[in-house]
Amino acid sequence: MSEHIRPPWDDYYMNIAWDVSIRSNCQRRPVGALIVIDRRIVSTGYNGTPFGVKNCNEGGCPRCASDAPRHQGYELCLCVHAEQNAVLLAARQGTATDHAALYVTLRPCLGCLKALVQAGIREIIYDQPFDYNGEIEGTYQGLLAEAGVIMRQHPYSATHTLSPLAISASQGSGPEMPAV
Repeated sequence: MSEHIRPPWDDYYMNIAWDVSIRSNCQRRPVGALIVIDRRIVSTGYNGTPFGVKNCNEGGCPRCASDAPRHQGYELCLCVHAEQNAVLLAARQGTATDHAALYVTLRPCLGCLKALVQAGIREIIYDQPFDYNGEIEGTYQGLLAEAGVIMRQHPYSATHTLSPLAISASQGSGPEMPAV
């Protein structure tokens, strides 16, 4: 009888974040996130349009339907980011996020980082990079340092096999899809 090897916590949660990402309907880059407190998952989120709005894949988001280059056209985007959805759905259910950890398939953007700091997230663990150049990256790093938030990369997708649906989601048709 072979011994069952349990995955480390980071692998376990990151795998779940990737599985959450398959619910995304974003045409550019599906992202999944989950909030963990004391090793309990208290909320999950994926990126997509708000409740009651047509999904991206149904034409609900003008940016998803456009050919806007990376980092541009966000003023047209109706999508709620995965990290925002995880925090907002926790709030909607009356679940506190203070001192929680967030696992996410893509490093949060600056807007999400601000929201996560405000929500009391103390640690952010991400899989794939989303780096800024120059001044924005400096602002990003300064916010992390001043807020005392720990951020670290756990490159799960580089060393693990994603579920078939997560692979399919991560290799979507849009111009911003990461190579996994």
